Amino acid sequence: MELSGMSSCIFCPLLLLIIQLSFSFSLHEGNETDRLSLLAFKAQITDPLDALSSWNVSTHFCKWSGVICGHRHQRIVELNLQSSQLRGSLSPHIGNLSFLRVLDLEGNYFSRDIPQELGRLFRLQSLVLANNTFSGEIPVNISSCSNLLFLHLGSNNLTGKIPAQLGSLSKLGSFVLQFNNLVGDIPSSLGNLSSVQKFFWTKNYLRGGIPDSLGNLKRLKYFTADENDLSGTIPSSICNISSLALVSLEQNQLHGRLPPDLGLYLPNLAYLVISWNHLNGPIPATLSNASKFFFVDLSYNNLTGKIPDLASLPDLQKLLVHDNDLGNGEEDDLSFLHTLANSTNLVSLGMNDNNFGGVLPEIVSNFSTNLKRITFGRNQIHGSIPAEIGNLISLVALGLETNQLHGIIPSSIGKLQNLGVLRLDENKISGSIPSSLGNVTSLLEVGFAQNNLQGTIPASLGNWHKLLILDLSQNNLSGPIPKEVLGISSLSVLLDLHDNQLTGSLPSEVAWSVGESWISEGFQKQVIG
Repeated sequence: MELSGMSSCIFCPLLLLIIQLSFSFSLHEGNETDRLSLLAFKAQITDPLDALSSWNVSTHFCKWSGVICGHRHQRIVELNLQSSQLRGSLSPHIGNLSFLRVLDLEGNYFSRDIPQELGRLFRLQSLVLANNTFSGEIPVNISSCSNLLFLHLGSNNLTGKIPAQLGSLSKLGSFVLQFNNLVGDIPSSLGNLSSVQKFFWTKNYLRGGIPDSLGNLKRLKYFTADENDLSGTIPSSICNISSLALVSLEQNQLHGRLPPDLGLYLPNLAYLVISWNHLNGPIPATLSNASKFFFVDLSYNNLTGKIPDLASLPDLQKLLVHDNDLGNGEEDDLSFLHTLANSTNLVSLGMNDNNFGGVLPEIVSNFSTNLKRITFGRNQIHGSIPAEIGNLISLVALGLETNQLHGIIPSSIGKLQNLGVLRLDENKISGSIPSSLGNVTSLLEVGFAQNNLQGTIPASLGNWHKLLILDLSQNNLSGPIPKEVLGISSLSVLLDLHDNQLTGSLPSEVAWSVGESWISEGFQKQVIG
């Protein structure tokens, strides 16, 4: 028994030595595998900036540029060569970097297929290949990278379908595929990505419906799938994702009604863009429950009915609903405007091309001084323009064309020093053109055509030194055309004065032809008197 115990003790150091030698050999073998894999990677690319100049035999690979090794085992854990102008294909030997956690090659010129061998990188947490020219399909076996947190493949030339197998990546937090050529349906299996927070799929050729299963993604914050061919209705299950902050689905083929509970259970929703689709029905009254809204764009659809009360949206900056069928031509169609009085961050109201009736309320003049754009063109609005509209000192565009407005042009518009576009054409506006408008020297486009304007053209309009378009046609303007107006050198696109009562002669440098065009300083301008 003593001999047996003694022999065991004698062999203990020997066994320990064997284990140490075995570990050392294994470590050396692993290190050599990493080194050779990097050299194989380098062999398939060109390096115009010499970003890989340190990759040579005289330097340990852990000190090569873009390479980070683990402290304990000296194995490569990160390869980051973003924005290095590298060209070529991605070597399949990258799949031998078995300790790799981060592969970031964003902003280069890698082409050809993404190698299937990446599926062997079981420790990989971040795969960033965006902004290259990779082609081919997304490798199915990336689904084997079960620790993946970031999968960024945007801005490439990838084709084929989104692999359904990627739905097994339960740790994935960010999934970016935007600006590719992907086709097919959105796999319902992606509803299993329980950790995902970001879906960025803009500008592909994805089709079919938005799967109901996406309503299971309780951590999803950002969902963009603009400029695809998605069809069907917006599933009501989306309203279950209380974490949603941004939804952008513009330029698809979505139809049907907006979910009636759209704002009810989405307390964090701040950005909603579903323009350029085929949605119909009303804007849900629950929209006002999403109190963090700052950007809403529902334009270019077939929405009907009235715009609901928006008083609970204090952070609202942009409300764009133009090119729908909203409003009924009734007096209370614009009553929602009263509920925007406390939206102190309001920047843009886009209401063109609807059926809004009623009067533009005076309260508009008291809206946020941050307001830059008001466009209510091509509706059925009557009454007069609010007299104190000039309080909105940040306005760059005021569009009220093609309505039934009457009364006069408010002289307060002369206070709008930032105004670039002023469209009041095709209304029933009367009175004279206020000379105070000459103070608005930033104007690029002015349209007053087809009204009942009278009196003379103020010489002060000659201060519009940036003006490109001036249309005063089909009014009752009289008197001579001020030389100051004819002297606006920037007026290069359109000057239309036809169907007025203008008199006097034109300067000799102006080649005049009634009913046709005249040319001055190389520009063609319509002056039909």
